Amino acid sequence: MSLSSPSPAQIEAIERATIATVAHDCFEVIGPWILGLRPGSIGRAQSAAPLAHTLVRDEGLLARIEAAYRAKGMSPVFRLPDVEGLASVAEALTQRGYVPQQPTLVMTADLDLVARFAEPAGATLLETPDEDWAAVFLGEGFDPQDGAHRVAVLSKSPGAVFAAVRDAEGTHAVGAMSLAEGWASLHGMRTRRARRGEGLAGQVVACLARAALAKGATQIFLQVEEGNAPARALYARAGFTPLWRYQYWRCV
Repeated sequence: MSLSSPSPAQIEAIERATIATVAHDCFEVIGPWILGLRPGSIGRAQSAAPLAHTLVRDEGLLARIEAAYRAKGMSPVFRLPDVEGLASVAEALTQRGYVPQQPTLVMTADLDLVARFAEPAGATLLETPDEDWAAVFLGEGFDPQDGAHRVAVLSKSPGAVFAAVRDAEGTHAVGAMSLAEGWASLHGMRTRRARRGEGLAGQVVACLARAALAKGATQIFLQVEEGNAPARALYARAGFTPLWRYQYWRCV
């Protein structure tokens, strides 16, 4: 897997945009780290990420981050990219009892290309998600508790727009796009189990990309678990390529 080389400005903007979407009113910045402090089922919302990919080992700083989470009654989690510039931080976390889990890719694409990826024939743009949009998160094959939490968080994300593919039989695919730090970011992609493989997710992606262009965005990113092969295949077809890979470091 070939990874791009993001600039320091891109790295910081993407991490800040991520938190703006999933923990916009529950975060803290400690030195070169941004901490998502929103409890729930969204890993990005409750983990600490570095704002740069070249940091030296600093035990005191790691202790401050741990203390910030424990003060909120939360377990410390570090969302650490697998890059050489953070190798000493990874070593320190290992010695503190943390284990890397859940490898995830940060991917980016040309926004104009994504907007042309598919004809959003059945996709409807929503300024506010409705009950039918939310219901897809609670459907067969999805964790209802996780789904309800994601709906609540994404519905309150500042600058977000939403899309759904629906017809007379109901709503079948949904997604959200958040705009922050000069970036559009894709979140909450869900398709009902019975309608997968029909290209509906691609229609949602294209619809949201067009909305982001209309609002003046020029760049787009998303985050997808490395093991989610169907989603990765969709995003690759839409033109997304990996920027970096991160893992959640948790004490087990």
